[in-house]
Amino acid sequence: MIISVGSDHAGYNLKKAMIPYMESLGHTVIDHGNNGSDDLVYFPDMARKVCGPLVRGEAQRGVMFCGTGVGASIACNKIPGIRASIVHDYHCAHQCVEHDHANVMCIGEKIAGEWLAKDLLKAFFEAEGNTDERTKHVIELLDEMDEGYK
Repeated sequence: MIISVGSDHAGYNLKKAMIPYMESLGHTVIDHGNNGSDDLVYFPDMARKVCGPLVRGEAQRGVMFCGTGVGASIACNKIPGIRASIVHDYHCAHQCVEHDHANVMCIGEKIAGEWLAKDLLKAFFEAEGNTDERTKHVIELLDEMDEGYK
């Protein structure tokens, strides 16, 4: 799987630590930056960079690292076709994909440490979207919302 990743300055250290782990799982990682915890980067700018490859079909999943995951999630969800979820527990890591077809996970460095982040990433990448009628209907409604607000 091709994974598009990025961080603002507050999520840099966790992103840097997780890239080798994602690669060890067999994924190709596209790192959109930033270049250090002292490199002031605004999460909306990074959200555009991380989500672009997903919208264009060049990546299958995205991961945003910031301080709490809140700002990254808000910014990513402004982009039509993106379904971003803050994830800080194992259940949400897989359920956001299974039930809501999330394609971006946002993790807060100040909330989740490396040990937990590894479990979350693995669950997020291994999850597949449900195809039952209820989930299919929900996804159709979400797609309509993307189209309706353009």
